[in-house]
Amino acid sequence: MDRSAILLDGELSSKFGQDKGSLELNNKPLIKHVVDAVKVVAEEIIIVTASQESADKYAGIVGSTVKVLVDEAVAEDSLVGALKGFQIAQGKFSLLLPLDAPFISRDVITLLFELCPGRSAVIPRWPDTQIESLHAVYHTQTALEAAKLAVGEGNLDVSDLVEYLQGVRYVSTLVIQELDPDLKTFFRVKTPVDLKKAGVLAKPKPRKSK
Repeated sequence: MDRSAILLDGELSSKFGQDKGSLELNNKPLIKHVVDAVKVVAEEIIIVTASQESADKYAGIVGSTVKVLVDEAVAEDSLVGALKGFQIAQGKFSLLLPLDAPFISRDVITLLFELCPGRSAVIPRWPDTQIESLHAVYHTQTALEAAKLAVGEGNLDVSDLVEYLQGVRYVSTLVIQELDPDLKTFFRVKTPVDLKKAGVLAKPKPRKSK
């Protein structure tokens, strides 16, 4: 197996009063938007969430072919959740994604996977040098060992993982924009306002009249 996808339910859903992944966008749960985007690219999908209640709910939405793991620490420490995913993943390469990103581009994640052989990770980077460590592909075994070191030293965010890796390839968002013109891949639903924005973004653009 070459490709795994690890989806992190890493932020508390208290602002919504329910599990964020079960929130509906266009009559479809957020988690299903993400799973449907990656299932044609990755051979294995793993979800890491913070409670058994959430795990049971998500399993009912995505079906038995998706592995759902529970780690209470993922609610606040994203790298702990990623570490659990790396430990389980069977793919040589693992895509990390947040569970609340409903507009993931299949073309973008395919590109990240294709660029990863020979590298420890392929990570999108903005012109201001900010990186998208939660929208990236990692060499699973390398990332696993690096995550163990980082967590052992008290560095618990996925962005901290990059400091423990050598041979990272950064891909400019300007390149990614050629595949995803509006860069909606990186849009996340963190607040109720974001959910409303997502509803607007999900609408097809009107065609320009000739």
